[in-house]
Amino acid sequence: MAVFLLILGLFLIVCLVVVHEFGHFIVARRNGVGVEEFGIGFPPRAWHKKMKSGFDFSLNWLPLGGFVRLKGSHDTDKDEGGFGVASLWIKTKIMVAGVFMNVLAAFFLLTFLALIGIPKLINNQFTVGSNTKVIKNETLVTSIVPNSPAAEIGLKPNDQLISIGKVDTRLQKVGSSASLPQLTEQYAGQKVEVVYKSNSQLISATTTLLTTKVVNASQNTNNPQGYLGVVPFNYILQRSTWSAPITAAGLIKQYSVLTYQGLGSALRGLGSTIAGLVTHNTHAKQSGLTKAESQVSGPVGIYYFLKYSSAISFQFVLFIVAVLSLTLALINILAIPALDGGRLFIILVTRLLRKPLKQTTEDIINGVGFAVLMVLVILITIVDVKRH
Repeated sequence: MAVFLLILGLFLIVCLVVVHEFGHFIVARRNGVGVEEFGIGFPPRAWHKKMKSGFDFSLNWLPLGGFVRLKGSHDTDKDEGGFGVASLWIKTKIMVAGVFMNVLAAFFLLTFLALIGIPKLINNQFTVGSNTKVIKNETLVTSIVPNSPAAEIGLKPNDQLISIGKVDTRLQKVGSSASLPQLTEQYAGQKVEVVYKSNSQLISATTTLLTTKVVNASQNTNNPQGYLGVVPFNYILQRSTWSAPITAAGLIKQYSVLTYQGLGSALRGLGSTIAGLVTHNTHAKQSGLTKAESQVSGPVGIYYFLKYSSAISFQFVLFIVAVLSLTLALINILAIPALDGGRLFIILVTRLLRKPLKQTTEDIINGVGFAVLMVLVILITIVDVKRH
């Protein structure tokens, strides 16, 4: 099941890019701007067909999303029926359409999830309290410390902790991930029975927890440990009925704010890193680098997060896809060359200055912007690989 959910998640992520490009496609055609090609995947081309309305529909070998090739795609193109001769309002609608489609996709996914059970990932996650019911609350294991008591009894990532206590006594229920440290501390250094669920099978095993001395001593090292030796996670599902669309809209607002706050933190961290390099301040450089790395994730990080999510539930995978759809919209609307927001920003600036860019200049700006983005993706991928 986990493999199926992982494949489904990866497929849906590719679909997010197709949905984005479809927004550009449909708005361009409805406003009289010609489309030369709508492609799923990226070249080399595997198959194509000339549609009755005149554009090429193609399937391509690299399954990384899709693209739309508009007629007269430069701002200054003079081809009749092309993007270049369209009004500023039409160009704005075409540029923003992809972002709108990703936000719309996130809204529908989050509304659906609110109806069937949406994962709670942050403490103050938006919800309509009077119309929200917790339908699942489990303490799951995200990772195991090697050679720990948990490792000795065979606990694995995504296993559910049920209860813990002294052997032959009434065990205490593991109510939440936050309560686990206090629960295990009272049995420090003692032999305990741990009941957990793995692959729907209930398992009971005994182990001896680490002592307080060992745990305290480990806190000042690069390998801090807990009494049991697990990193827990509270998996909570919340369900709504009539308030599902309101919950979706509230989550979009909340996660948009968090995304831009994270980007701001990453940029400040990058600034500190550069300043540290220039001034030879090792502490500032390392601190800034750590802050920047903690706020970003690339293709590799997304894959591992999706892989972890697929081992938990269908709802978790859909939630990640919804957040990625929103993130794609929020990043694309930024005034960065080669992105929709960047292209629109250049068009607006040239209108204000009344000095249109030459096609070669426009290509250079977008090309440099794209190259910088690719370098960032490579750097983030290197960080992700080190993490995993």
